[in-house]
Amino acid sequence: MTMQTDMTHPAETVQHQPRRLPPSGHLAGISIRGWRLIWLLAGIAVALALPFLVKNFTVFQLTQALVYAIAILGLNLLTGFNGQFSLGHSAFYAIGAYTAAILMDRYDVPYWATLPPAGVICLAVGFLFGLPALRLEGLYLALATFALAVATPQLLKFTPIEEFTGGVQGIVIMKPDAPFGLPLSPDQWLYFFTLFVVAILFACAAGLIRSRTGRAMMAIRDNPIAAKSMGINTSLYKSLTFGVSALYTGVAGALGAIVVQFVAPDSFTFLLAITFLVGLVVGGVGSIPGAIFGGLFVLFMPNISESIAEDVKGLTWAIYGVLLILVIYVMPTGAAGLARLVAHRLVRRG
Repeated sequence: MTMQTDMTHPAETVQHQPRRLPPSGHLAGISIRGWRLIWLLAGIAVALALPFLVKNFTVFQLTQALVYAIAILGLNLLTGFNGQFSLGHSAFYAIGAYTAAILMDRYDVPYWATLPPAGVICLAVGFLFGLPALRLEGLYLALATFALAVATPQLLKFTPIEEFTGGVQGIVIMKPDAPFGLPLSPDQWLYFFTLFVVAILFACAAGLIRSRTGRAMMAIRDNPIAAKSMGINTSLYKSLTFGVSALYTGVAGALGAIVVQFVAPDSFTFLLAITFLVGLVVGGVGSIPGAIFGGLFVLFMPNISESIAEDVKGLTWAIYGVLLILVIYVMPTGAAGLARLVAHRLVRRG
């Protein structure tokens, strides 16, 4: 009597086993990166085509929005990634703007060559301001930076330095033309020049956040005591972050002066610092691409509010406040948070 065993060949066993899929998180990660690439390419295409599709004044507004995006990114590096709260970035914006205006008006420096000095000067000022501010945190640091924002316009009117700053009258500079005989209007050329600077600064910010320095910055934001116990020099990193944040804002100020062709002390009031803060929150705290949306929001939303309140005078800012509340209600984590939520839902449906 023979016993039959129910045995199958190992190869057949392997052949009939169901194929194992990679973890869903891996697939979702690939898909999300794909969506990011698609949105990035679409955004670049739209940005390059816009100057040829709209009027010069709209191009001027878009350029100003890009300038604000750089300043908001600088504030985001400080607040979103390092946890330091600032209400004084209008001061660094003013320093950068006046640096560019003085170099162009008095020393005939080319407009493009004014950006590095503006950034370096603001880097030094921000680093030196960050050193004594190390003893301050939270609301106390916000109060110190608020004092800086309030004092800067008054200092620019100071009589002994009127020869350089122009005092109350300010400084008027010339708008540069397109080089090499390019068939572009001055507004179109400045838009592309600003877009080029934006691409460089945003790429540098992304590289900084992914580096060891960026991880140290975020560790200080999440838990300063734990970061210090791990050997991170919190004082040095806080001061450096303040300086780098001021550098970004100073470059934005220099670009803003070149685009607007005029600087005056009253253009850099505390309201400008609040504008940067609004753009930071609306775009998304701790998000680099969100700064673009924040810049567009703070520039165009007042105009939209004014158009809505055309028939009712005096209610422009009331409508702006209502719209701002609605935006925060719809996007509590900013435009970047909403974009991440939509991307994850698309991945799940896919």
